[in-house]
Amino acid sequence: MFRSQFFYYLCILLETLSTMIEARNIVKRYGDLEVLRGVDLDIAQGEIVSIVGPSGAGKTTLLQIIGTLDIPQEGEVRYEGKNVLTLRDKELAHFRNRNIGFVFQFHQLLPEFTMLENVAIPALLGGDNRNDAYDRARRLLERMHLADRLDHKPSQLSGGECQRVAVARALINSPKVILADEPSGSLDSQNKQELHRLFFELREELGQTFIIVTHDEGLAAQADRTLHMSDGIIINQTTRNA
Repeated sequence: MFRSQFFYYLCILLETLSTMIEARNIVKRYGDLEVLRGVDLDIAQGEIVSIVGPSGAGKTTLLQIIGTLDIPQEGEVRYEGKNVLTLRDKELAHFRNRNIGFVFQFHQLLPEFTMLENVAIPALLGGDNRNDAYDRARRLLERMHLADRLDHKPSQLSGGECQRVAVARALINSPKVILADEPSGSLDSQNKQELHRLFFELREELGQTFIIVTHDEGLAAQADRTLHMSDGIIINQTTRNA
């Protein structure tokens, strides 16, 4: 009896220690429209979680709040136990820059800058030495098989190449968490598959946590867990191979 209880509480402890993100009672309103209605979720370190649901379910709003790009009217967002929503604006911007990488549906690269410059921007904004930032950006672009595109501008690359550059930019500060909003939504089938494979390779190599909002059933099915949203709440979840 004692032994079984010991292992039970040990499992609870290990689960708590490995939790990267906790969101509690997240409520978001725009005027009279309640977009999120008390959302709770836990994300473990190194987990890949997909969020699916119909348009208007609140998926992107939830992702933005988890990423500290938006603030809820109610609730907490904790990273490794710390409620980051209590940070002041400057502190929150620094936390975001150092701990969270973003990948959007449209790459949002700055058209006047080269690929190398685009990738280095978050590091430079964070105060890193220019040479160090560019060295890291170069290595990341080489990792993305874009070593021959360093001096190209976005208009000179394909959609799939631009999205890989956007992933490199998200990785430049070695964030613990990558948040992706419809990351393959604008790509053709081949580039979708390559991008999806890249996410899982990065998790295996770097141990990063991914939260991905997607309408792509193939990508959602590959995730460790899939959260299903509707009308501003998580209605259920499925676990891969469960």
